[in-house]
Amino acid sequence: MSLNHPTRRDVLKGLFAAALPWGAAAGVEAFAQIKPEPGSEKLTAYQEGPQIWLRWANHPLTSYRAHPTQKYPYLYPFSGPSSGLSLTSETCVPYPHHRSVFFACDRVNGGNYWQGPVELGQIVSKGLRLGEVTPQSAEIHDACEWRRPGQEPVMTDTRRIAVHVVSDELRWIDVEIQWTAVQDVTIEKTNHALFSLRAAADLIPWAGGTLENAAGQQGEKATFGQPAAWCTFYNQRSGIPGTVVEGVALFNHPLNPWKHCPWFTRDYGFISPTPFFFLDKPWQLGAGKSVQLRFRVVGYTRTPKEADLPEIYKAWTRS
Repeated sequence: MSLNHPTRRDVLKGLFAAALPWGAAAGVEAFAQIKPEPGSEKLTAYQEGPQIWLRWANHPLTSYRAHPTQKYPYLYPFSGPSSGLSLTSETCVPYPHHRSVFFACDRVNGGNYWQGPVELGQIVSKGLRLGEVTPQSAEIHDACEWRRPGQEPVMTDTRRIAVHVVSDELRWIDVEIQWTAVQDVTIEKTNHALFSLRAAADLIPWAGGTLENAAGQQGEKATFGQPAAWCTFYNQRSGIPGTVVEGVALFNHPLNPWKHCPWFTRDYGFISPTPFFFLDKPWQLGAGKSVQLRFRVVGYTRTPKEADLPEIYKAWTRS
């Protein structure tokens, strides 16, 4: 696929022009020349209580949301490098409880840390802080407890999230998690796990988009239950001028505990390397034991081949 992609500035100018009365488009150029706040043309960040916002060129890049009333912390939006539109959905039917980019699990010692009221189980942020911020990257740190209200934690996790703006057409989120059993833990067979992504509605096969894995298999029927290094959704973005193709990919690190993990994939926009749905017996972790997990979420312009996702994945696994 060879497309002439407008720049982010072109997209913003087009959106602004569309909102103007007829004949007022001359104001677009003046809008484009507005002098930005010093420093805002790069990555900027701030924390407001249980939420951290990251911006790129003074537009939202992503936000880590960890309010104590939530079921679990999650990242939303994850803005596309060319369109500025989110590549993920905060809530979308079917299954509107899926929250963009999230880490959660059902059937953990009988608790539900995936969906439903917090009384069934909740992942509670206890140590959110903003780490190092550079002109092109930022770190977010958090420590979470997996517990039911009024009860002792069953598990804890510490997470480091590093967001990088790599180029005008590429950005990614690296996630490292240490997941620790406070008690002896048993996780029964469930498809509601583990590190997951819900794509924006205009990227998915239901909207004419493509679901593809690292082996080149496409669609839910071909990718479901298949081991893969990564899976991705991509499509032409809707509701903006020009022809902009973007995608979002989820990488599963080969050193994660479940080698050759099968993927749970859905054409409605959900992907996750889901170990607990494909195991022959319940998974157990003794009290005090931990597992280390690594994932990467990639936002890119054009197609997976043009964005060179295979080489990005190889470089990541060598780092």
